[in-house]
Amino acid sequence: MECGERSGAKTGALTRLAGMTTHLPDGTTLAFGAASASYQIEGATGEDGRGLSIWDTFAARPGATRDGKDGTIACDSYHRYAEDAALAADLGVGWYRFSVAWPRIVPEGTGAVETRGLDYYDRLVDACLERGVTPTGTFYHWDLPQVLEDKGGWLERDTAAAFADYARVVHDRLGDRVTVWATLNEPWCAAYLGYAAGVHAPGRREGGRAHRAAHHLMLGHGLAAQALHEAGSQDVGVVLNLAPIWPEPGLPEQAADGVDAVRNRVWLGPLVDGAYDGGLLRVAPELADAELVREGDLALIRGSADWVGVNYYTPVRPGPVTPTPDGRERHPETDAYPGVDPVTFHVREPRTHIGWEVEPAGLEELLVETHARTGLPIVVTENGAAYADDTVVDGVIQDEDRRSYLEHHIAATERARASGADVRGYFVWTLLDNFEWAEGYTKRFGIVHVDAETQDRTPKASYRWLQQRLAGA
Repeated sequence: MECGERSGAKTGALTRLAGMTTHLPDGTTLAFGAASASYQIEGATGEDGRGLSIWDTFAARPGATRDGKDGTIACDSYHRYAEDAALAADLGVGWYRFSVAWPRIVPEGTGAVETRGLDYYDRLVDACLERGVTPTGTFYHWDLPQVLEDKGGWLERDTAAAFADYARVVHDRLGDRVTVWATLNEPWCAAYLGYAAGVHAPGRREGGRAHRAAHHLMLGHGLAAQALHEAGSQDVGVVLNLAPIWPEPGLPEQAADGVDAVRNRVWLGPLVDGAYDGGLLRVAPELADAELVREGDLALIRGSADWVGVNYYTPVRPGPVTPTPDGRERHPETDAYPGVDPVTFHVREPRTHIGWEVEPAGLEELLVETHARTGLPIVVTENGAAYADDTVVDGVIQDEDRRSYLEHHIAATERARASGADVRGYFVWTLLDNFEWAEGYTKRFGIVHVDAETQDRTPKASYRWLQQRLAGA
């Protein structure tokens, strides 16, 4: 991360909060977990009073997902949660990260609470605890109630208040057993892939108005963190898909700085400094609007996180604008940086099946710089790889490419720890092959294969490798 006011700068680090959590792993050794998300695995989208989410609506549009499929069934984890908790336990991880589906709890976004939804998460949490696995919850992994989207979604301030109310309802029910919480997962995707590029739900192309969504997401985080802290929680974090920005030769520094501003600093600035920096305001003048960013908003967000989750898959390499090569799809993030000088995103080899560059050094750099910037405990809340899984021996997928990816990224995490980064945990993405958002079921990240017809779960070779590694740890 270079150029101007980059996210690796040490200014304003929240050292007063470092180590203040009470239930996060203590960092003596690297804790391991597995991660999942509600819409990607639960299915049962029409059961027990669940309302529509923006992903139900978006996936129903022709061409919105690569295979035309949605999360109606997914991995059927709504009914098979105990089996999945057992898979996590047998893997040997100490933690299971799940997300709560807002439409299951408050189907209309605000108002009446659906207790059958809370009952489901009660069962899931207890199933984990009974098997010796600590559950950690995320309140928002992109499944906004459609009713709220119909009123403007994250472009509207009321959604942030509604989110905090919903989070408090969930915490009141589960907080006696779930003690580590994340408010948001990857707000960059929710704001900029959802409201600028239009490639994720709700599929809108609002240009610079997507910066409104970014602010309201962080306001929602701040309001929810305040509510949970008032309820006694001391382990409230936020999960960000920060990225190392490695400009290609010839890219003007201003363009690289703009990419970093929208990808990284729009979140870290409010969290650490309680401010949007000048480089960000250059590309996102919307964030200078006093009607959007009201008095007290940034002060509320500053210092609101007790820990930070880092989701990492690949570095970001912006370069000078060039035509898209024949036969290659336009990079899906091209329009996800409104206000930034035009760039082309370069992806070097080797690549995963989803087309992302494999570069463990990016994770190491990101962890070191994020700790320097925030002073907060860090958890690698997602890291993993999609591969085609073409090699099968005796009914078991021999995913050596995925095993190698995990091995090298775990090593990068350990190197970051050795360099002084306060990294407490590493969570593999993901336990199960699942619904991979706009890719549908065409890309598989799981260390457990899921048969789409029978829903049978079969651990892959990567699962067995990690199981053996953890057994010997």
